Amino acid sequence: MTKIKEFLYKERLQYLVFIGLSIGVAGLTGIGYFSNHLLFQRFLGRINPFVAILFIIFLGVVLLSFLLSRGWFAIFRKKNLKGLLRRSGLAALFALAAILVDLKVVLPAGMNIVFPVSLAFYPVMGFIVEIFFHVLPLSLILLIQILLSGDKSQSKLFWGIGIFMVSLLEPILQVMAGYSRPVPSWILVWTGMHVFFINLTQLIIFKRHDFVSMYSFRLVYYLIWHIIWGVVRLRVLF
Repeated sequence: MTKIKEFLYKERLQYLVFIGLSIGVAGLTGIGYFSNHLLFQRFLGRINPFVAILFIIFLGVVLLSFLLSRGWFAIFRKKNLKGLLRRSGLAALFALAAILVDLKVVLPAGMNIVFPVSLAFYPVMGFIVEIFFHVLPLSLILLIQILLSGDKSQSKLFWGIGIFMVSLLEPILQVMAGYSRPVPSWILVWTGMHVFFINLTQLIIFKRHDFVSMYSFRLVYYLIWHIIWGVVRLRVLF
């Protein structure tokens, strides 16, 4: 118990940042849900969004504590704020690529959540994705490695394989889900590759920097591609 208290005190800034993020995401969940009770149903099904986000927050605390305790990842490091603009620019390039493809093909009109509820929806879903598709599988891979070898140190090859495998989860799901109407086959291939490289970039950022940097990358991408372009494309393309 003493060691746990010492650990929590040592990493208190990281936990405070995660608590702050969690409160913000929970608040946006409430705003989105009371604006439209069906807002999250497309992705969460019949699961109550409050129950879902509370579970994700709890899961995040447990898993990030595990990763922190092993010294593998961080939730937040002050020094990484300096590179925020550069990483945001990279996220913007990914969004620009998606916009250019949309201009050429014209993807389905209803693929984005409409403004202004999109301002609540995408940060919440982004948070869920980061915990469920990144933090959770990484933790499981590392836990299995510990159980098999008991070695605390990880080779570059191990990290590379683990990050590559986790990067495949979201693109596979997106390609399987497809679009609401038929699209050229190359679009599905492009979507898979595009989402894969976004995930790969995020996980590299997570390993080199912290969870906040990874999450902020997705927020910038969502802001440009889903929220801003989501409004513009309805007026320009339809």
